[in-house]
Amino acid sequence: MIASMNASIGDDRLPLSALLSMALVAFTIEFDNEFEHQAPHRTTDFGSTPGFRGAPWLVSMVMWSRFLRFVPDDGISVRELMRRSGSSKEELKLWLTRLSKWWGYLAVLPAEAGAGSSRKDMIVRPTAGGRKALEVWRPLTAAIEERWEQRFGRKTMDVLRESLRSVAGQLDMSLPDSLPILGYGLFSKAPDAFRCSPAATSELSLPGLLSKVLLAFAIEFERASEVSLAIAANVLRLVEAGDVRLRNLPRQAGVSKEAIATAVSFLEKRGYAAQAHESATLRAKVLLLTAKGRRAAEAYLETVRNIEEQWRTRFGGELVGGLREALERLAGEPDAQQSPLMAALRPCPDCWRASLPAAETLPHFPMILHRGGFPDGS
Repeated sequence: MIASMNASIGDDRLPLSALLSMALVAFTIEFDNEFEHQAPHRTTDFGSTPGFRGAPWLVSMVMWSRFLRFVPDDGISVRELMRRSGSSKEELKLWLTRLSKWWGYLAVLPAEAGAGSSRKDMIVRPTAGGRKALEVWRPLTAAIEERWEQRFGRKTMDVLRESLRSVAGQLDMSLPDSLPILGYGLFSKAPDAFRCSPAATSELSLPGLLSKVLLAFAIEFERASEVSLAIAANVLRLVEAGDVRLRNLPRQAGVSKEAIATAVSFLEKRGYAAQAHESATLRAKVLLLTAKGRRAAEAYLETVRNIEEQWRTRFGGELVGGLREALERLAGEPDAQQSPLMAALRPCPDCWRASLPAAETLPHFPMILHRGGFPDGS
């Protein structure tokens, strides 16, 4: 609910980073639900599409936007895929292993038989299941954008896109148009890790624009913070308001148990928080912030506000104000029972999310883990 999303925000307004996150995560979940409904797939906990036991393992839009969109039906060299995706050699090797051997979307084959060939000379081709997935993925972004225009109004969406394009065009760093998969500490990728020429902002989709601008915000935040924006926005923000039962954090943050466990492990090891029993009679565990953790939680709110004010100076108050206003129209009023973004995320009966309790909120920063790239860490 929006009221819970606004907890601890002094002026009762969500930070700009949270608004960007909510829009991006909502778009991604809607995209993922439609892909799951249309494409044969398999999952660990929910089985396979009937009649397709050998189908690829289900992944999120992040895997499409980060890697798979660059793979044509007739294949691509590893060298060219590295260039187009902006991946390092080590990163691409890791994800090619998962997308081929583990998940079944790709096959990595020698370009030519011979002892002198290297991994960069290998060819990446989609499997039969991968080709079907690509066929479903390719038109989906435009289809979801069209739905949003019908849902929120063409004028609102045009203002949102133009505001994002204007901000993205003024960023002083080269950034990808998809968010990174977060590692230990859930820190966002530094800009010098991106190695290919970015696309013109006029060519970027709505999720590409949201990703680029949100990543720029996260990098600025993390230059000033020893805690990532993902952890500060989704965990410290909630715990700072009072002792929170650990088992309730996933529901209150809108992310998975695995994402919360990763964040809590980091906070404990770095001295920001500690677990304790709620009382002598209640054995439920709560997460308590140390003095260091309380300072970090307070710094989160101050830093995100400062960055927004700096952006108003750098990019123009009217531009950033228009971006915020368009995002707030999507998110809804602070006292509304449910955000319009949430109301549109009811999954199809055959989607895995339909078997879970309905989400109550959207993350204040996407928790994209290695488990398929789902933005809530699933």
